[in-house]
Amino acid sequence: MHVFVTGGTGTIGSAVVAELLAGGHTVLALARSDKSAQALTGAGAQVLRGELADLDVLRAGAARSEGVISLAFGADYSTAEALARSIAEESAALAALGAELLGSDRPIVAVSGTPWVPGRPSTEADPAPTDGPVGGRGRSVNALLELAAAGVRGTAVRMPRTVHNDGRGGFAGLLTDQARRTGVAGYPGDGAQRWPAVHARDAAVLFRLALESAPAGTVWHAVADEGDAVRDIAAVIGRRLGLPVAAVPQENFGPFGPIFAMDQPASSARTREVLGWRPTHPGLLADLENLQP
Repeated sequence: MHVFVTGGTGTIGSAVVAELLAGGHTVLALARSDKSAQALTGAGAQVLRGELADLDVLRAGAARSEGVISLAFGADYSTAEALARSIAEESAALAALGAELLGSDRPIVAVSGTPWVPGRPSTEADPAPTDGPVGGRGRSVNALLELAAAGVRGTAVRMPRTVHNDGRGGFAGLLTDQARRTGVAGYPGDGAQRWPAVHARDAAVLFRLALESAPAGTVWHAVADEGDAVRDIAAVIGRRLGLPVAAVPQENFGPFGPIFAMDQPASSARTREVLGWRPTHPGLLADLENLQP
């Protein structure tokens, strides 16, 4: 299959591109810079120059493909306004890609996040949040899934709070960045709240499986660790960086503070059963041992 990929040089995207190529697919990947284009070419992908906001470029990429994986998202999470802009840009991109695929029965796999359910791990059957600071992502993915009735094999892979590789990435990566800036490996609340996690290379396998075989309108969970306690995550970060570990106000984490403070474990039981997905790479706490001071 010839696959158009956006976000192909990120933590998840670079693993997805490698997984697709290893699985016998060819890849056309969006690149917004010379550096990204060189990385993609070096990996074996074809390059389409443009940015996520270039909707005509996205439509052209989808038109040239037999399937699409949409991973690109803005890199600025510093304020609520910046996060909202990134979500709006992603929503417009998904709408444009979906519209290009109408009536074709071609697949498009979108990235989403595992939802929060009080008192238990969330499952694939739970609806995505459509309000709150990231509710716009849920609304745009829901709109894509509804295109099943219009001949689009849209599916969503929900990612956990941390997608990691060599100790980097996801919410744990943001904790690490904050620790380096402040000199304290901090966590909000009492730290008992749990975050699900997955290795990027395991997540990439699920994106390939969803692209190849998932039915239209379905949702899948890329969850390897059902829930690691945030204080345990912070403890490894602190030990590896040689920093003290302590509770800090959730406001220290900006717009992510309320999300960081939530207990949000997630299950992937149905994904494993139906698609045969089996994570094989190190869990989050083991992978964080790769951090260097």
